[in-house]
Amino acid sequence: MRVRKPEDLGEGERERWRALRAASTTARNPFMEPEFTDAVGRVRPRTRVAVVYEGREPVGFLPHERGRIGQGHALAYGVSDVQGAVLGPGLGLDADELLLACSLSSFAFDNLEAEQELFVPHAAAEYTSYVIDVEKGYDTYESVLRAQSPKFLKTTLAKERRLGRQVGDLRFVFDERDPAALRTLMAWKSAQYRRTGRRDRFAQDWITRLVSLLASQTRAPDCSGTLSVLYAGGQPVAAHFGLRSTTVLACWFPAYDPQFAKFSPGLVLHLRMAEAAAAEGIGLLDLGRGAAEYKDSLRTGELPVYEGAWTRPGAGAALYWLSREPSRRAHHFVRNRPRLAATAARALKGVGQLRRS
Repeated sequence: MRVRKPEDLGEGERERWRALRAASTTARNPFMEPEFTDAVGRVRPRTRVAVVYEGREPVGFLPHERGRIGQGHALAYGVSDVQGAVLGPGLGLDADELLLACSLSSFAFDNLEAEQELFVPHAAAEYTSYVIDVEKGYDTYESVLRAQSPKFLKTTLAKERRLGRQVGDLRFVFDERDPAALRTLMAWKSAQYRRTGRRDRFAQDWITRLVSLLASQTRAPDCSGTLSVLYAGGQPVAAHFGLRSTTVLACWFPAYDPQFAKFSPGLVLHLRMAEAAAAEGIGLLDLGRGAAEYKDSLRTGELPVYEGAWTRPGAGAALYWLSREPSRRAHHFVRNRPRLAATAARALKGVGQLRRS
């Protein structure tokens, strides 16, 4: 096995990585493609890829980031929605062997992909990632919504028509290339984070640079930055940035202009994204981990993702447990108690209001 920087991988290794993903039984989420690792490596200098060989043939890859005294974590930990290793079938490999070869004292993950047999035994919690299935086309998806959420669909479509009448003609762009639209989305999202009392991801320079890089330069068939925008009367009213492969649209950063909130432009945007994705041959929209009212309304199914860490005895493991585990357990405790979660959400919103005052 060798541990390399992403830019040092050869094209043969990248092709093998893509072939392993193509042969996987899991959905081909673009977060697991080599192009996403390349982009992260350009903004996170400690990004590494462990390459597992059988003879001279690469048979597995583990993108990760190595921190202080060997503390490691999954690629873009805290930001990426799907994480894990890309391994060939039937490898006689275990997590201890792989991670010790990487000289890691711990390896943390918070959105581990399902069927990651090496790391799932080390998970401390399981969460739900909500999905929209458009494999059979958008009309079929609308039929599902009409059966499971008739009031939601009727109301959202009525708001869409009202938005067009009162604000101006509607236009939806699935793959918008205008940098100004991306800046608008990031400004809306930052304001939303502050308004709801949550940490502003776009206040972190590396995340802003990563999203800008993915939007402007990442255009591979199975990992392409995709900015979708809903316009009304010529102005943007809702937008989303995510990644798409040939079969999956990974929904990542949605936001809308609050002045148009009464029209639910974010929900309208998601319906148009589902319609456009289906037309492109994409079968699945992954809305990501975490409960939200809009996800409950839009979803047709769910996938598990896992949070936890592999650790070995020593200072690095102790630092991991002291820095991560108390907050993770508190978060998990609140998430599993809806009334407490609602109270916490109100408290965060109050913090956001104080920040603005």
